[in-house]
Amino acid sequence: MNIRKIDRIIKAQAISEGAGVTVHRTIGTQALRNLDPFLMLDHFGSDNPNEYIAGFPDHPHRGFVTFTYMLDGHMLHKDSMGNKGDLRAGGAQWMKAASGVIHSEMPQQKHGLMRGFQLWINLPAKEKMSTPEYQEFTPEAVPEVILEGVKVRVLIGVFNGQSGVIKDSNTDAFYLDVNLENGRSFEFSTPPDHTCFVYLFEGSAESDSQSLPKHSLSVFSQGDSVVVNSTSAETRFIVVGGKPIREPIVQYGPFVMNTRAEIEQAFSDYQSGRLVLVKAAMTGR
Repeated sequence: MNIRKIDRIIKAQAISEGAGVTVHRTIGTQALRNLDPFLMLDHFGSDNPNEYIAGFPDHPHRGFVTFTYMLDGHMLHKDSMGNKGDLRAGGAQWMKAASGVIHSEMPQQKHGLMRGFQLWINLPAKEKMSTPEYQEFTPEAVPEVILEGVKVRVLIGVFNGQSGVIKDSNTDAFYLDVNLENGRSFEFSTPPDHTCFVYLFEGSAESDSQSLPKHSLSVFSQGDSVVVNSTSAETRFIVVGGKPIREPIVQYGPFVMNTRAEIEQAFSDYQSGRLVLVKAAMTGR
């Protein structure tokens, strides 16, 4: 078995997004522009309403997928496809912006902790102008695998025979929320050529005797398995991976295409009100 090793560590950078919400970004910074097939990873979290209440008013996307996972709090989603949903703690939202979507994400709480992740997943050229799609899943719909001292919420992909609620056929992605008790280990088989990373956000852990820094992105080398060992009373992290698309990436703000001309077309379409070409029905449970 070829166990993956930590190849590099990217420290999160504080970025102001939306109407002034501070997020902590790892993928999508000067240190790591992208991690094929992933374009951006934001970790947001605060118990100060002044830091999140303004939310993320209407903004456009084209050319990729957004995946949002709420850990605490809840946020209202509305989009140009006609979808509307209140994403609660433990719930997940998958939005294929593709040819064009305008949406908003607004906190529905005035106090307490709001915390979660948003991941941008690239689309291959043949899918960038395809029909948008939207899925939202309640916390109860997300399957959990509970072993001795190990709890895994399976959001995307398959773990221990349990399939997640979402399947990304373009990248064969996986996205797991892992909770370990002290001294417990997590082992997960991965396709050898998949990109893979871990983001630790509670407790402490190590892999191959190397510490995983908290609130940083640990990018793993190629291999066919990931092993993480807990070194604190309770450890929690996400482990994410996907098949690289290996196509040119040209990104400008909320648009991600393959050429500069396509980016210019996206801006022109947005400014002229032609970004949203189609509507899609909401699915999920």
